[in-house]
Amino acid sequence: MTSLDELLQSPTSSDKVQAVLNLLLEAPYFYKTDHEDLFMFLRRYTKEFSEFFETNFGWQLTVDAKCGRVFKPRWYNEKITPSNRDMFNFTKRDECIAFMLVLEFFETKLEEAAIGIDDPENLRFLFGDLLDFEILRFQETFPESIENYGDEAVRRILRQIMPQLERYRFLLKIKPPDDTVILQEEIIYECLPAMWHYTANAVARPVDADPSSVPEATPEVGEVE
Repeated sequence: MTSLDELLQSPTSSDKVQAVLNLLLEAPYFYKTDHEDLFMFLRRYTKEFSEFFETNFGWQLTVDAKCGRVFKPRWYNEKITPSNRDMFNFTKRDECIAFMLVLEFFETKLEEAAIGIDDPENLRFLFGDLLDFEILRFQETFPESIENYGDEAVRRILRQIMPQLERYRFLLKIKPPDDTVILQEEIIYECLPAMWHYTANAVARPVDADPSSVPEATPEVGEVE
């Protein structure tokens, strides 16, 4: 079996190894659409890259048909507190729930459209459809507080989480033509492959009024760093 060290020594692959390592570390996710040739190189040598990260750093590499990511399960510098770490994480109850409802909405739309992870096109949706879904599910989750989760209240919650989902490359806002004026409900978002790495199962568990008891928005393989 070829090791990553051997690939680094090869004049035909050393540049690709270096480029892939940088791409994996420059952002939480490395997408096939970022650089298809290098992504396919990563797919071909996933085992070699995985062993390199695990052996040298104790990190975990996950690669699927559209996405690669490196997860660091442990922070070694205890002086860097969680609040000072640049990582994807929601701490307020309603924001955690709103994120999990985004995942639930994503899974629902996938099922309706019969889209799988190997499909070449990513799922797209209208913000208005997400808003309606979130309002309904918030009110179902808190039937005793329906008045607290009307249109404007849920919009405020989404205004807090949508920029984070764009920043960490879960969603991509599709820019309309320059000469087009659209309403907020008409904004189109594309679900990027990172969405497949999370699960919405936690939203099905009972939610207590105490924020400390709310299940965190946690991915299947760990937080995005």
